[in-house]
Amino acid sequence: MTVEADVRAFIQANGDAFFADLAEWLAIPSISIDPDRAGDVRRSADWIAGALRRAGFPTVEVWPTAGHPAVFAEWPAAEPDATTVLVYGHHDVQPVDPVELWDTPPFEPTVRGERLYARGASDDKGQMLFHALAVRAHLAATGRSAPAIHLKLLIEGEEEAGSPNLDSLVRGHADRLACDVVVNSDASMWSKDVPTTCTGMRGIVGARIVFRGPSSDVHSGSFGGAVRNPLTELCRVLARLHDDRARVAIPGFYDRVAEITEAERDLFGRLPFDEREWLAKARSRVAYGEQGYTTLERVWARPTAELNGIWGGHRGPGLNTIIPGEAGATVTFRLVAHQEPLEIQHAVRRWVEDLTPPGIEAQVEFYADGVRPILTPLGHPALGAVTRALERAFDREVLYTREGGSGPSAVLRDALGAPVVFVVMTVPDDAYHGPNEKVEMPLLLKGAEAVAYLWDELASPGGLR
Repeated sequence: MTVEADVRAFIQANGDAFFADLAEWLAIPSISIDPDRAGDVRRSADWIAGALRRAGFPTVEVWPTAGHPAVFAEWPAAEPDATTVLVYGHHDVQPVDPVELWDTPPFEPTVRGERLYARGASDDKGQMLFHALAVRAHLAATGRSAPAIHLKLLIEGEEEAGSPNLDSLVRGHADRLACDVVVNSDASMWSKDVPTTCTGMRGIVGARIVFRGPSSDVHSGSFGGAVRNPLTELCRVLARLHDDRARVAIPGFYDRVAEITEAERDLFGRLPFDEREWLAKARSRVAYGEQGYTTLERVWARPTAELNGIWGGHRGPGLNTIIPGEAGATVTFRLVAHQEPLEIQHAVRRWVEDLTPPGIEAQVEFYADGVRPILTPLGHPALGAVTRALERAFDREVLYTREGGSGPSAVLRDALGAPVVFVVMTVPDDAYHGPNEKVEMPLLLKGAEAVAYLWDELASPGGLR
C-alpha cells in the first residue's frame, strides 16, 4: 500500500471516534467575551489538553494569561535537526445571540447529513482537533514513533476577544515556541469543491476622530453662519478621504504598498468568482472600489479606508436647531503587505491636522497599535509544501486566496521570526460567528489527511530549504 492509502485507511477507521470527541468539546460553551463563561473557557482548555495527551503528545501544558488560558503541546522528532513547526488556532468561541435563530441548540452538536452543527464546529475547534488525528495518521502510515518534524501546538483562548494577551504570551514563551514555520488553522478556503490555501491577511488600524467647536451646543439662528460648525467641518474632511479614483487620499498612504504580481492576478482570476453572487452576500447592487483592480484584488490585496460611523448634534425625534459643540467619526484602515500600522497612524494624524480649519479643535485617537499585515510569497518553500500536501489529499490542483480581514498571524510572525502558512478546512457558508454554524465533516477528515502529508513534505530535503 502507498502512504496515501495508509493515511486514508487510518483516518477512515478513526473518523467516528474523532467526531465523537469533537462533539464532546463543542458542548463546552467557551465564549471568551462573556465573563460568566470564564470557567467554561478553562474547561475547554483542560479538555483539549487531555485530548492531546491521549493522542500521544509527551508535553502538554495549560498556560495562564492575564485573561483566558492557552494550551501548548510539543512532540519532538527523533532527528534533532528536523524542521520545527508551530500550529496555531484557538479554543474559544463567539457568542450565540440571537439564539432564537438557531435551528438546534448551539452547544448541543447535531449531525444532519455530512454537516455537524454547533458553535465552534468550524471556528475553530474542528480545525484544531484534526491535528491530533493527523499526527496519529502520520505515525501509523510511516511506522514512526515520533513525527518527522518537531511538532508544537499553540491553542489560544482569546482569539474571539481580539487576542489581547497573545503578544505577551508568545514573547514570554518565545524560547518554547521557536519554530521554522507557523501553520495557521483559523481561516477558510474557497469552497469544498475548490481547495485553496491562503497566502496573506490584511492588517488594520482603527481611528476615532473628534472635532470640537463651540464649548457647548449653540442656537443655529443666533450663531449659524458666523461660527464654525464641527459637524460640517468634519464632513468636509471625511469627504476628502478618497479621490475620484477611489484611492485613499492621505499623503504617504501607498508609499510601502506591495503591488500585486502578475502571477497572483492570474491565480486570482482562475477562481470561480461570481460577482452577482458576491454582491448578494454583500447586500449590495454594484461593485465599487479602487479603479484598475478586480473585486477580489480590492478585497484581498489593496489597502482601504472605511468610514464606520459618524455622530454629532441632535439625533432624537423632532427638530432641534443647534450647532453642535462636538462631532466625531470612526474610521478603519485595512493594510496590505509592507504597510506599517504606526506609520499609517502618523500619516492619518498629520492629514487631519493639515485639514483642520481655525476655530476647530481636532482630536485623533487610535485603538491600540493596530495589526500588521502578512504575506507569504508564492515561491516560498513552506507554501510549496502546503500546496503539495493539499494536492495529495484532494487529488486536484490547489489555488491561492488571501483574507480581506485581519488576525493574529502577524503577532506570531513578528515575535518568532517565522513565515506563516495556512491549512484550513472551513468554507464561507459555514456561518462562523452567526446562527447555525456548521462544518463539512468530510472536509475535516481531508484536513487531517493533508496535515499527515504535510509533516512528510516539510521534513523532506526540500521542505524549507
